[in-house]
Formats: sequence, structure tokens, C-alpha cells
Amino acid sequence: MIVTALKKYLSLAVLTAIALTLSACGETITRLAEVGTGPELTKITNPTAQPEYRPVSMPMPNPEMVEENPNSLWRAGARAFFKDHRAKEIGDILTVTLDFTDTATLNNKTTRKRADTEDTDVTNLLGLETEFTKILPQGLNPAAAISFGNAHDTEGTGVVDRSEVVKFSMAAVVTQILPNGSLVIMGRQEMLVNKELREMMVTGVVRPGDIDSDNSVQHTSIAEMRVAYGGRGTLSELQKPRWGTQIWDILFPF
Repeated sequence: MIVTALKKYLSLAVLTAIALTLSACGETITRLAEVGTGPELTKITNPTAQPEYRPVSMPMPNPEMVEENPNSLWRAGARAFFKDHRAKEIGDILTVTLDFTDTATLNNKTTRKRADTEDTDVTNLLGLETEFTKILPQGLNPAAAISFGNAHDTEGTGVVDRSEVVKFSMAAVVTQILPNGSLVIMGRQEMLVNKELREMMVTGVVRPGDIDSDNSVQHTSIAEMRVAYGGRGTLSELQKPRWGTQIWDILFPF
């Protein structure tokens, strides 16, 4: 049983190592191709045509019939008498404003002590208590037949001090309109400065009513928001461990 589990563990470790090695090799080839030139900007493509793109599916209310007033100057659901320039159709562009200033401090301390003691004696067992010496010729004390003692002492301390500041604005494109009218947006930006590529990405779901008159939306009004900010280049590569060290940290059990 133990040998089988060990074989499975080793097989999984080998497969993981192979996968990480292949991934690392692909990254290494990319870095070698960028020697002397640095990372290149990616081409502008349709985000919905990317292999990793998945349409958003969320709980929706029952559809309602839209009232039509062909002889009226006021359109049902309109937010202004004149044409509304805010994003409302697939392909429309709006500005996403992110202003995070988050600070969290957690300090936890746990102390646990426990001592258990249990004694069991056999003083009278239908007169058979004297027979124990025949079964156990080396001797048995019926007054202390079984004695257990157990002591636990655990102490743990955890401190988390986090401070994050993220502030930028970027344009996003409406990629999908949900049945309730909410807009699925996706925005990406890349900036190449001194062979260091900075990438920003934001996705989420926005209600048309939360879009301001200047066609912008605050991050506090974006549901299911996902924000990614990172980069790659010479400086970024120097700040992370080599792929061999990463594999070693994952597989080494001690």
C-alpha cells in the first residue's frame, strides 16, 4: 500500500517536473530570442478570438417586454433627451478608473495547552483477576492495568502587514452584453520603456447606469473585476528566481 502510494507520488512529481521544464524551456527560448532587442509589443487582436477567452455567464432575471412608443420623442430607458454617447454596444469604448489604496494589518496569536491522564485498574472480574498472572507470567498489577498520559503544547503567531496603492486609468472595450443589459468589458495596455514591457489588464461586468456622463466608470462599480499588472524584461527577470530553483522549491519535500 505504501509502495503504491509512493510510486504514484513519484510519477506525479516526474510529470510535474517535465511540465515545468517544458514551460521553462519555452520561456527560455523566448528570452533568448529577445537578447539585444528586449520584449516586443503584442499585436492588437480581437479579445474574444483568443483561446483563453470565455464568455461571461451570470444569473439573469426573466426578460421583460420593452414598451414601444413610435409617436413619442422620449425613448423608453433613455437617460438623456439627446443622444447618449456612453458605451452601450459591443465594440464601444469606455474609460476605467482604478484608485486602490488598501491597507490591512493582522496580528494573530494562538496558545493551546492540554494534558490528558487516564488510569484503568482491574480489582474484580468475576474472580478471574488472579488468572492474569498465568497469562502474563512476568507479572501484572491489577490496580494499574492500563495507564495513559498525553500532553500537548502548541503556540502559534502570525503577523500580516499589507499596503497596496494602484492608481491608473485605461480604456476598455465592451465584449459582451448580458441578457439583463449589463456590459462585459475587457481592457489591455502595454508599454515598452527601455526594453522593459509593462502590461495592464482589467475585465469585469458593468451596469450601463453606473457609467458616468464622461463615459468613464469607477472600479467600485465593476462587478467580478479582475485586474492584472505586471511586466517582463531584463529587470523583471532579475527579480525572480531561475526556473530550476522554482522546480526545486516545488518538488523538494523538506
